Amino acid sequence: MTATIWAGIDAGKTHHHCVAIDEAGKRLLSRRVANDETELLKLLADVLALGEVTAWGIDLADGGAALIIAVLLNHDQHLLYITGRAVNRASEGYRGDGKTDAKDAAIIADQARIRRDLTPLLPGNELVTELKVLTSRRRDLADDRTRTINRLRGHLNGIFPGLEHELDLTNVGPLVLLTGYQTPAAIRRTGRRRLATWLRNRKVRAADQLAAKAIQAAEDQHTAVPGEKVTAQLVHTLAKEVMALNEQIAETDKLIEGRFREHQHAEVIASVPGIGPLLGAEFLAATGGDMNAFENADRLAGFAGVAPASRDSGKISGNLHRPKRYSRRLQRVFYTSALISIQCCEESRRFYDRKRAEGKRHVQAVMALARRRVNVLWALLRDGRCYNPTPPVTLAA
Repeated sequence: MTATIWAGIDAGKTHHHCVAIDEAGKRLLSRRVANDETELLKLLADVLALGEVTAWGIDLADGGAALIIAVLLNHDQHLLYITGRAVNRASEGYRGDGKTDAKDAAIIADQARIRRDLTPLLPGNELVTELKVLTSRRRDLADDRTRTINRLRGHLNGIFPGLEHELDLTNVGPLVLLTGYQTPAAIRRTGRRRLATWLRNRKVRAADQLAAKAIQAAEDQHTAVPGEKVTAQLVHTLAKEVMALNEQIAETDKLIEGRFREHQHAEVIASVPGIGPLLGAEFLAATGGDMNAFENADRLAGFAGVAPASRDSGKISGNLHRPKRYSRRLQRVFYTSALISIQCCEESRRFYDRKRAEGKRHVQAVMALARRRVNVLWALLRDGRCYNPTPPVTLAA
């Protein structure tokens, strides 16, 4: 009789640890394996030789686990995902206080054996995978830009606070100005007319107004701060870095939009007010765009963190609180798109105003709108139709 086994993998960057157990939870195999295709194929063969594998469990869904996931899925293995947080909580019910890769792998295998609510990992769509990579890259670039702007503001405020207060460094014009002029004395020597011409030659919009602000700030400060020369060089360098990051983000946005438009559901997703190519790509990256993974809109709302979770006990019922386990990325998609739709969609604005009139705070009203938009988008994807402010009329037979 063929043994039925479950295998758990504690994934890492360079090495994984695999433990295989039988129906009784007895450990049949425990091995540390390199994150290398040849070694992973050997592990797969050895585990399959032990018996019929019901399921594999793993605590990572991407990153360092990408190769072993691809190997298992390419060999038609049933693979379940269990979060690291769930593994950590489950470990409290197992013997011993220590934490090792072998113990974590054994816990993952046992959880795959006894639980029925784990999410299966399926072969990824190449287009969705590319969108995951591109949107993650854009998020990293945006974070780098924010950090660089903050450093730039700190240095500029140290030598020329008046100018720092006047400039919006998220715009290109002020950044161009700082690549050429960083100190009050330099701006005063140049003069308003020459400074405006210098900015116009670099295609800065509203060059005259920007030059006037800079001259006024320079006239208000005639004191040179110690370390001004070196700090001015840092301001110049950081302004260049922000501009370079802006270019990289713009290039990435073009790539994201191009790949997003190729998806079969792109037209449906983009038809919803407030959801453009970037948020649409984030939605696909978080869900794959396949609503078969969600039985209903409530499941999608729970995954997106826009539906409250109950915390009832004893005689206490109806006690709702913010969920702790949800996709932050997907919540951002619905919350941000709800904010945008308030400005561009009359129907969304009316809904928001109604919630505010009911006494809800701004964030609560936006979250309520985001929850409603989950229902709309789920239904549109289910039916394969684009958004229409006026719902279709069903004629009586």
